[in-house]
Amino acid sequence: MTSSDITRFDPERAGTLGALAGAVLEAHPAGATDGSYAVACSRFNGGITLRLLQGALDCFAHFGVPRGRVEIMWVPGAFELPLAASRLARSRAYDAVVCLGAVIRGETAHFELVAGECARGIAQVTLDTGVPVVFGVLTTEDVPQALERCAPGEANKGYEAAMSALEMAGLMRIAPRPAAREPTGPVLEAGVASGLASRSGHDVPSGSRGGA
Repeated sequence: MTSSDITRFDPERAGTLGALAGAVLEAHPAGATDGSYAVACSRFNGGITLRLLQGALDCFAHFGVPRGRVEIMWVPGAFELPLAASRLARSRAYDAVVCLGAVIRGETAHFELVAGECARGIAQVTLDTGVPVVFGVLTTEDVPQALERCAPGEANKGYEAAMSALEMAGLMRIAPRPAAREPTGPVLEAGVASGLASRSGHDVPSGSRGGA
């Protein structure tokens, strides 16, 4: 048994565990092919990122997403991906955004800074907008490692990122909607004052909270 055998997801075991719960929320990549998707791709290390982009487009095509529903945005490098992702996600024009790039230690000055800020920024966009933004940025020690991760096929990290985007887009369709926030601060105080006035039959002075 290899390490991949140990860590591989077991659908049968997951189904057994799911039967012990009240509900299971999951989506399949083929369930959101009617959505619209954006791919933000870095030009830096373009020999790698073009292969990642090919993998992503292959994935969208494999699951039946129409070509016209996929749009590509080019950015200079991985550091610029979070801003591009933010603009795309905030437009509300896409069901999910895929970010593709390659940060290679031997080819990139300040490797840790660029890789870390890129990952942190992309994650923040997802949390701020509620739109799935998938991290498809390679962070490798050298070029051979990067080439291995962008080879043709389903193991291509661009392909994997696009598949994650499809699955998350479908999941967001069935996941519970965020609850409306309860009013706080001045809005809440105004509501309290209004309620007190209606109960007492007279006006409550502005700024009063019902106290002395």
